[in-house]
Amino acid sequence: MNRSLLIVLSILTVVLSTNSSSAERPPNILFILADDVGREVLGCYGGESYRTPHLDGLARSGLTFQHCYSMPVCHPTRVCLLTGLYPFQLNNPKWGSFPAEYEKQTVAQLLKSSGYETAISGKWQLTLLGKDRSHPQRLGFNESCLFGWHEGPRYFDPLIWQNGEQRADTDGAYGPDIYVEFLLDFMARNKDKPFFAFYSMALCHDVTDDLDDPVPLGPKGRYENYLEMAESMDRQIGKLVAGLDQLGLRENTLIFFTADNGTPKTFIATAEGSKLVRKPVVSQQAGRSVPGGKGELTDLGTRVPTIASWPGVVPADSETDALVDFIDILPTFVRLAGSKQPAGQVHSRSFDDVLRQPERSSRPWVFCERGKRYWVRTAEWKLYSDGSYFRMSSDPLENSPLDTTALRGAGLKAHRLLQAATKELIRDQ
Repeated sequence: MNRSLLIVLSILTVVLSTNSSSAERPPNILFILADDVGREVLGCYGGESYRTPHLDGLARSGLTFQHCYSMPVCHPTRVCLLTGLYPFQLNNPKWGSFPAEYEKQTVAQLLKSSGYETAISGKWQLTLLGKDRSHPQRLGFNESCLFGWHEGPRYFDPLIWQNGEQRADTDGAYGPDIYVEFLLDFMARNKDKPFFAFYSMALCHDVTDDLDDPVPLGPKGRYENYLEMAESMDRQIGKLVAGLDQLGLRENTLIFFTADNGTPKTFIATAEGSKLVRKPVVSQQAGRSVPGGKGELTDLGTRVPTIASWPGVVPADSETDALVDFIDILPTFVRLAGSKQPAGQVHSRSFDDVLRQPERSSRPWVFCERGKRYWVRTAEWKLYSDGSYFRMSSDPLENSPLDTTALRGAGLKAHRLLQAATKELIRDQ
């Protein structure tokens, strides 16, 4: 064998080895969880009241989910996505708490054990950080930049805990800018290794609860309306996407956007003079008025906008009717990392195959609970714990329960499926 051929073979060996190593590297994951944002807010879901160009662009670059379901309010949703378990399986943790026995089994812990660098920025509703500063680290986040649960302002002049220490440079600052800058820096410092960057957004949550003594929220002392928050949310997400592009990381990063529940029913606004009142939040979607549904078990409270973008892997400008439950987020991310989910998570299902093939389906039903009331559903049929049964395509507002004694065909088949799923869930209680 001559010298020239040996050189060519050596080069090919190095190239193939490099390509193989690159192909084997798991993707970075940028997980964006918006706060209090229903489907009607996004233009890509037919929303007409707010400008969301960056999220709409993200949808064009990837996959839009039509049937992703959260819990009706924020704390249970976060417990689900972190543990891969339903709140009832965790004995329904109280607001501002997290079950200590599951601290080593969070999605961050599992990704960390798979070689990921992990960080979270924004909202932390699982403890008072002033009293338990190491909590994010115990749940698997190497780095954190967070506002605590009702400990102080989160938007203007925010009270922020970064890696367990209170930041002293936030006077005159805007919280969402800080949360995004922190993640951009984290991703830049870890661009040569896989990372999990969790942007737990403050936006679009209204936090002024005391009308007589409002928390400062904006340049005028507060946000004036939900529109300001929704459009600020979109701009912050645009900064993260642009940052990935500038770092050259876009091709090997899954951006996964969703929301913790539906849009709020009301928002603090100025009525006359300086008097503050709560006004209804009503958005326009596909030519109709849509009220906020946060806290409700209806579609307006639990059917949330969800987008996945990963160039070259997730088909661009596509959508899927596959059912996704929030407990499915953990096994999906863990599987993408090349690892396995913990034993005991019998109801969660990875939807990593749906990301590549949107026509596929990962699960036959999804579940949602609030208090003692719950439902089990498919995309078309929905069965409540009290026996109320609805066909969602013909009754999306759930005005007229079906007569279950007169069911036939697909309705009867689905009813039997959902009854069996209910029995399975009850056995786990």
